[in-house]
Parts: sequence; structure tokens; C-alpha cells
Amino acid sequence: MKLAYQTDDGIGTRANLGVIVLETDETLEHEFRQLVTGAGIALYVSRIAMVPEIRPETLAQMEMDLPTAAGLLPPALNFDAIGFGCTSASSVIGSDRVAEIIATTCPGAKVTDPLAAIIAAGRALGARRLGFVTPYVADVSARMRQKLELAGFEIASFGSFEEGNDRVVARITPEAIAAAIEVVAGQASCDAVVVSCTNLRCLDVIDDAEATIGLPVITSNQALAWHMLALAGVADRRPGCGRLFA
Repeated sequence: MKLAYQTDDGIGTRANLGVIVLETDETLEHEFRQLVTGAGIALYVSRIAMVPEIRPETLAQMEMDLPTAAGLLPPALNFDAIGFGCTSASSVIGSDRVAEIIATTCPGAKVTDPLAAIIAAGRALGARRLGFVTPYVADVSARMRQKLELAGFEIASFGSFEEGNDRVVARITPEAIAAAIEVVAGQASCDAVVVSCTNLRCLDVIDDAEATIGLPVITSNQALAWHMLALAGVADRRPGCGRLFA
């Protein structure tokens, strides 16, 4: 017996979003479950190969692998926005190049990455002088810092955990991240503090850190989710996710 059925427009009646996550990332998807929510908003995830050691040469390899990862997102969907979930690789490859590569596989989708999203978030919050926290080794942090400066920001203060292994980065405690934000915010006068890396567990400390330092806190996952939603035309407020979502 063949059963009758009806069809509709699917889950993403407000927005279809795709995100490409590093093979080694343990945090982005967990935080996105809190950041990208709401009726009619659909989120689809693909993974891209990445070794645990974060170095410029390993980050650059992802440029070759991006088309395959983007091609594993559901082909039947017209995506409103796609995010590439690696802050440091975006700094090495370049946001324009990331967008160009993803557009070859997913034409019509707006594309962002954590670097582009942090820049957009900083501008939206009216920030110019940034405190800057990273987990990266020195040369990776330097590339990210250079990109922010080229975008017109001044790095007023800086601190890094100087950890090159992504498995270890995922296990840096939220308490350590909150302490780092406070230390960097206290080094010099700044308009906001940026915490870079999608694998750092930042989301649960943003509100308390903002209250402590009296400044906005911008993190990679928070900014990426905010920018993807904004590009898709979704501007919902999300309590508990920092001033950026207020």
C-alpha cells in the first residue's frame, strides 16, 4: 500500500545556514546549539580535515580541502549564509579567498568566517581599540593581529596561552579564559576584548566577563553565529550571549 504524503518548505523557512567545522574542533557545534536557535532557522554542519598542530602550513592546507567540505553540505538547499569555522585559517587563507572558494560549490550563499565576523562585530559595536586574547603560538597570533590592524583596529593589549595543540585548546577551562580576558582588559584602555579561536569554550563566560570589565567581549563562535544570522536577515536578540546579541 502506497501512503499519501504532503511536502512543505522544510526546516529553514527563515534561514538555511551551513558551517564548516575543523575535524579537531570540539567546541563550535556545542556553542552553536545555543547561538543558532529559533523556529524556522536550520543549521547544517560539514567537517574539514585538520591535524591537531596549528601552524601556518597546516592551516594553509585547508584551502585545498574547502571545496570538498562545502560540497558535503546538503545540495538540495539554497543556503542563506555559510560560515567557515576557523579563525586562524581565515587569517592565513584570507576571508576573500575563503568566500571565493565556497562560492564555487555553493553559489548564491553569503559567506563569512570568524575573522570577517570579528571585524564586522567590532565595527557594529563601535570598537576601535581592542584587547586581544588568543590560544595560538606566536606566528599564528601575529597573522591574526595583522589582519585586525589592516581592518582599522588598534591592538591595545594582548595575551596568548601559546598552545599549538588543538586538543589541548579545547580543554582550556572557561575560568582560565575569563581570567585572561580580565588580565588583558586591565593592561590598557580598550573598547572591547576579542577572544580568538572557535575551539575555546568562551560562551558561558561572556556575560560575566562583560560585567566584570565593563566592556563588550567578542569571541570567534559568538561573532561567527551573529554574522551568519545577520547575513541571513535574522536579527533576534539572544540573552546570555553578550552585548553583540543585545
